[in-house]
Amino acid sequence: MTTLYLDCAMGAAGDMLAGALLELLPDPDAAVRAFNGFGIPGVAFARTRVEKCGLAATHLSVTVHGHEEHEHAHDHEHHDHAHHAHRRLADVLAIVDALALTDAVKAHVRAVYQELAAAESRAHGCAVGEIHFHEVGAADAIADIAAVCWLMDRLRPDEVVASPVHVGSGTVRCAHGELPVPAPATSFLLEGVPTYADGQIRGELCTPTGAALLKHFVQRFAPQPLLRTTAIGAGAGRKDFPRANVVRALFGESGAGAAADDATMVELTFTVDDMTGEELAFAHERLVAAGARDVVFAPVLMKKGRPGQLVIVLAAPAEEDAVVAAIFRHTSTLGLRETRCRRHVLARAIETVTLADGTVCRRKVATGAGVRRAKWEADDVAAVARKDNLSLGEAKTKIEEGANT
Repeated sequence: MTTLYLDCAMGAAGDMLAGALLELLPDPDAAVRAFNGFGIPGVAFARTRVEKCGLAATHLSVTVHGHEEHEHAHDHEHHDHAHHAHRRLADVLAIVDALALTDAVKAHVRAVYQELAAAESRAHGCAVGEIHFHEVGAADAIADIAAVCWLMDRLRPDEVVASPVHVGSGTVRCAHGELPVPAPATSFLLEGVPTYADGQIRGELCTPTGAALLKHFVQRFAPQPLLRTTAIGAGAGRKDFPRANVVRALFGESGAGAAADDATMVELTFTVDDMTGEELAFAHERLVAAGARDVVFAPVLMKKGRPGQLVIVLAAPAEEDAVVAAIFRHTSTLGLRETRCRRHVLARAIETVTLADGTVCRRKVATGAGVRRAKWEADDVAAVARKDNLSLGEAKTKIEEGANT
């Protein structure tokens, strides 16, 4: 399936997300022309190529009546209630309804804007209907949101995954004074989302509009899944930091479409000395059900001469959290060790052979690296042995002979 992965190591803002997604298209300039046909009153879009710490990226600027409103680290769209005419949420949604967009894109824009308004209402302690957006702020926020929603509709990934979100640190200025980073509305929007601040970047890295877009479109937040990329984009913010101030977008095939001869895996190891054989067997079953690719037990001698088991569990990064939770639930261990490793595998397939009496037997085949290996499915060999009162060796010979006729 197709997967869009968003790297939010420098947070997210509407213009940064739009710039990154623009670079995934074969003709970004045509997309910008489409943006300028949305019909947002007084708004004009422009695309420029910039460099952030040596990394080429796209900056999507939005001007309202010839002025670019943003002043903050990520062209932030905090609403200045002091100097502009105000619009209520209903007024903003009426503008959205009048735009030259498909019904599907309008539905996305409305949903994102309603998420944004709901968070602002919690931050200000008033009803959603009482939230006011000043004229310029409403226009540029609509522009960023509409551009991202249009691009997502054009790309239509099967799955959207994002990294944990770096929110920055320090304070941000707004009409009422200074607020802590992340801003209150951003914090409400990112409830349930893995976020962090490493303390090395001072400034606001994730804006409310960026957070609302992530909340609407991202299905899960996790390290990058196995992905065979077909397009890579970088969307730049205005401000410069010691790190490249960009959101990166990777688009490609994941799952079976991304399968390769090698893949990064997580090896989880722990020891137990107080579990019975039956308990270990049940744990094995539950760990596999949770997504573990392999579970191995090896006898070891533990402290005070107690016999125990070394348990080695292999999992893909995407399944790590579920497997770790299963380990703690179904074993008696108090801790485990994690190692990132690279697994090399042969391509695998199942062949079927129908014997003269109609019995169907499966053969597992592995190929690659100049080798080909085949092995009959043990359950099928045992079934032939039982049916014909043969030993396993005799049943395997019968199947081999049947496969060659």
